[in-house]
Amino acid sequence: MSTPAKPKLVVLGTGFGAFSIIKRINTQIFDVVVVSPRNHFLFTPLLPSTTVGTIELRSIIEPIRTARPGILYYHAECIGLNHPKREIRCRGILDGRTFALRYDFLVIAVGASSATFNIPGVREHALFLKELSDARAIRHRIIECLERASHPRSDPEEVQRLLHFVVVGGGPTGVEFLAEMHDFVMEDLRKSYPAVAEQVRLTLLEATDQILGTFDAALRAYTRRLFRRQRIEVRTRSPVTRIGPTRIVLRDGTRIPYGLVVWSAGTAPTPFVQSLRLPRDAASRILVDEHLRVHETSRLFALGDCSSVMGRPYPATAQVAQQQGKYLARALEAYAQGRLPEPFRYKSYGMLAYVGSGKALADLETVKGRGFAAWLFWRSVYLTRLVSIKNKILVVFDWMKTFVFGRDISRF
Repeated sequence: MSTPAKPKLVVLGTGFGAFSIIKRINTQIFDVVVVSPRNHFLFTPLLPSTTVGTIELRSIIEPIRTARPGILYYHAECIGLNHPKREIRCRGILDGRTFALRYDFLVIAVGASSATFNIPGVREHALFLKELSDARAIRHRIIECLERASHPRSDPEEVQRLLHFVVVGGGPTGVEFLAEMHDFVMEDLRKSYPAVAEQVRLTLLEATDQILGTFDAALRAYTRRLFRRQRIEVRTRSPVTRIGPTRIVLRDGTRIPYGLVVWSAGTAPTPFVQSLRLPRDAASRILVDEHLRVHETSRLFALGDCSSVMGRPYPATAQVAQQQGKYLARALEAYAQGRLPEPFRYKSYGMLAYVGSGKALADLETVKGRGFAAWLFWRSVYLTRLVSIKNKILVVFDWMKTFVFGRDISRF
């Protein structure tokens, strides 16, 4: 007697939401297929630390193929959805070939892309900080600028430009990158590049009137004071209108020369999400109900940064996506058994951010911490949330290596 075929669950993406499903889904009930252009899970909260070598690049990734036995992975991107036929069209990342894939349940967890607001020059000249390849590119550019500035025949004005590192966007990612950059200058560059280290300038440009807008006001003020002591210039109400090869142009006409500009000014829907004929909110995110269902069906789901729960504007954070993934892994089992699960309920555990010099922010429900104690808490929380023992060990050794030997400044 043949065993009934298991329903096929297709998961699009390998971010926090998708990875939480992959780790927890019952593979005795579902045939699980993962489709994503990225073949690993990336622990993005520690991504800024990789840009200067505080943590090595491979210490915060987990390959999807070895993350869970019994799942099938395709290194491809989804380019089309036919929900009535329960079929998606995909394109291979390496060879460009297209193929169709049938599903019984589909989870869209493709995240979001960087928002450029159609500002000229952003995609051509700025670097982003969303993927491991971005962190590697930033790391190379930093060392390149330092080496060019150290050349004996460098023009003084050109040296000033090369050593000016600018971040556009005052959210946690931009602030943490500048914090890591400050530590790199103070702890390593003074020894490795003594002739030019003192000329390094760090600037944060924010279009609104405040940085870290989702944090408590007292913590925002503390960060501004700390950055002032660290000689990090913070320019609020400074919207960018254009980025050229060597200069940033602000709305008031100010031209700012730079050697590196990191763009961290918000998110936008991916081209795939924009192409879908599904209900979307004002920010073009897929609208889902309290069960994370699209169109109130029990076959099509969306979660994470690409989705928006109707009537509940959750923040676009890894914390939300991770909780949604855990919930949906249980809910899918209920749907497969013909039951309606309980609605999704988000529980906020607060926000953390590193601000440099061994200090951090901890914006929790009952505690608004800052300073060294908050930094210890920040490190311990992220260490415990890393997905594997391997990653935990690698990150601990990276921190120890950086403390003892400093950050690596090789360019390769």
